[in-house]
Amino acid sequence: MSKWLLISTLAVIAGCSTPHRILLIDGSEIETLDQPEYNRSTGFYEYEGVNGKNRSINKDQVKSISEL
Repeated sequence: MSKWLLISTLAVIAGCSTPHRILLIDGSEIETLDQPEYNRSTGFYEYEGVNGKNRSINKDQVKSISEL
């Protein structure tokens, strides 16, 4: 029974993060592990990069954000 609990827990955790692509106004792209969150107080999008590090980028540099 614990085997199935572990498998279902891992499936739920894996389903929670959805990679996204940030397209910048200069044409470059950034891939993220999850949907970037906008921080109104700083004016930056905050996200986790594919290397696992927390990053941020100015809203004025972002053209679009899409799910991969």
